[in-house]
Amino acid sequence: MDIETRNKILTVVLGIIIIGLSFWLYDSLITPYQKVKDREAMTEKVRERLLDAKDALIQYENNNDTFPPSEGGLDSLVSFLKADSMMIVMGDSLFGRTMDVYNPDSLIYSPRTGNRFEYALNDTLRPQIYLLEDPDTDDAIGSLERTTMRNAPNWN
Repeated sequence: MDIETRNKILTVVLGIIIIGLSFWLYDSLITPYQKVKDREAMTEKVRERLLDAKDALIQYENNNDTFPPSEGGLDSLVSFLKADSMMIVMGDSLFGRTMDVYNPDSLIYSPRTGNRFEYALNDTLRPQIYLLEDPDTDDAIGSLERTTMRNAPNWN
């Protein structure tokens, strides 16, 4: 084999190695970044669902002059959303931000894992305050101790 043939073979082999390493470098940078972006998008989706549930709780309070009780409160909320004529008609526009199709049953579940949101009511204070939490993260709306946190998300 002469030197010119050897140089051509070496050039082709090194070119293939450079292309392979370039792809590996690109993938090692983009894949973790895409995972972070996907995680951020899911966090935003969960927070939007929590805000929709908060809006539904406020509508419940406006109609009934009280928040749902701690025991079975989220089930009462879903029953209200299914029974109230205004919520039936306006549900899509009020609470459909995080759902492809508005479904009152799914409003109280986290889109991340499907776990049910946790809800507790403190009705010993005036005004009544509640705590609505995502069981999979530290995201929550409201507080059971501070009336200044009423209806306020903890991620702002």
